[in-house]
Amino acid sequence: MSRNSQRTTRAASNERLTLPLAGAGGEPVDLRRTICSHGLIDLVPHRPAADYRSLETTLVLDGRARTVRIAEEPQGVLTIEVRGRATGARTRAAALGAVRTMLALDDDLSAFYARAREDPQLAWATQGAGRLMRSPTAFEDVIKTILTTNCTWSSTIRMNRALVEGLGAQAADGMRAFPSPEAMANAALAFYRDGVRAGYRGPYLRTLAKSVASGELDLEALRATPRDRLDDEALEKQLRALPGVGPYAAAHIMMLFGRRHRLVLDSATRPKYARLTGRKAKDATIVRRFARYGPDAGLAFWLFITRDWIE
Repeated sequence: MSRNSQRTTRAASNERLTLPLAGAGGEPVDLRRTICSHGLIDLVPHRPAADYRSLETTLVLDGRARTVRIAEEPQGVLTIEVRGRATGARTRAAALGAVRTMLALDDDLSAFYARAREDPQLAWATQGAGRLMRSPTAFEDVIKTILTTNCTWSSTIRMNRALVEGLGAQAADGMRAFPSPEAMANAALAFYRDGVRAGYRGPYLRTLAKSVASGELDLEALRATPRDRLDDEALEKQLRALPGVGPYAAAHIMMLFGRRHRLVLDSATRPKYARLTGRKAKDATIVRRFARYGPDAGLAFWLFITRDWIE
């Protein structure tokens, strides 16, 4: 168990664990904005509350699927309720580690906040915004991102749900976790074609899963490697070599990996920027607007266009 956490109650049915709701630099964390930080949060196994003040999801913890609920209760304290029978020490440690990863609590945003305080259009973010909700595994983030490419959002929801319902481990409450690389690697191509209806993505998803399951590809290591050991350009090159990952997907994955320099410019973000600023701008102009944020330029752009998601 983390030295910054404590076990608050133990019951036959559910167990409650706690963590301080603060970033690595001691900066505040707005849980609501973290949960509602990008669209992937609306994909199963995540089930956010309607007001995004809490999140229920199903995770594989110490080899077993468990449903958990995450909320700020009381203020400044993150409470993790692990559903089901009483947990052991390894399950509790796995739950705490997974939630820290998902909320990016080990990221230090203090340098970004120092720049944002000087920007009238982004000073609001220093009250706890800026953490992008991650999946407990890098594999899940990559697969979900691939499912967003070249299709409607409704298709993304459908394909992701089919993966979870068809291959995900089942918890005691009947909910399912996101499938493991092994489960996806062992699924027949017909499942991706007829069950998921993934189209051209089907072979990509299976090939990627096989690479991860065999140990040939270590996505967790890629996500964890610091910039001074693997710079942004080198990471982007490795991501774009993955099956099904193009420029947009690589930029999105890098944001979720904590590499926030690249602006995600696409058919949704460009018009949103134009609407907020009152004029259409070329990509180069948008990039210059946020260049002052250096390695956090992409994060600054993302916060600029998503502020109204909560307000």
